[in-house]
Amino acid sequence: MKLKKHSKFHHEVGTSAMSDIMFFLMLFFLIVSTVASPQVMQLLLPEANSANKMSKESINVTVNDLKEYSIGNRRVQFADLEGELAKEIVGLNDPTIVLRVSRELDVQSMVDVLEIGLRLRVKIVLQTSTRKE
Repeated sequence: MKLKKHSKFHHEVGTSAMSDIMFFLMLFFLIVSTVASPQVMQLLLPEANSANKMSKESINVTVNDLKEYSIGNRRVQFADLEGELAKEIVGLNDPTIVLRVSRELDVQSMVDVLEIGLRLRVKIVLQTSTRKE
């Protein structure tokens, strides 16, 4: 008498959970990509949400609406700005320049001061106002 097995074992991989995982990953990356991409044309600078504290060895440089340059409370001409900043940073450990530029000025006014900081090898931080929401 011949007995045969009528049921064969079939190898099977359960993929029902895989579609759920793929859906959640796709949803996650969709949300992250829309939040992470900046709005290219809508610029309302300079404003910031956070207020980070600076080190005590900082020098304040201000450029007002009339392109008048100030180091601390004293006004200087742009031609003298690099020399005056070089005098200010002597003896400071890891000096930082806090640059305050009026919102109404063009970007070139800010870049001019940034180039001076680059030549003096000093860190420059752009001071912004906090966003009011």
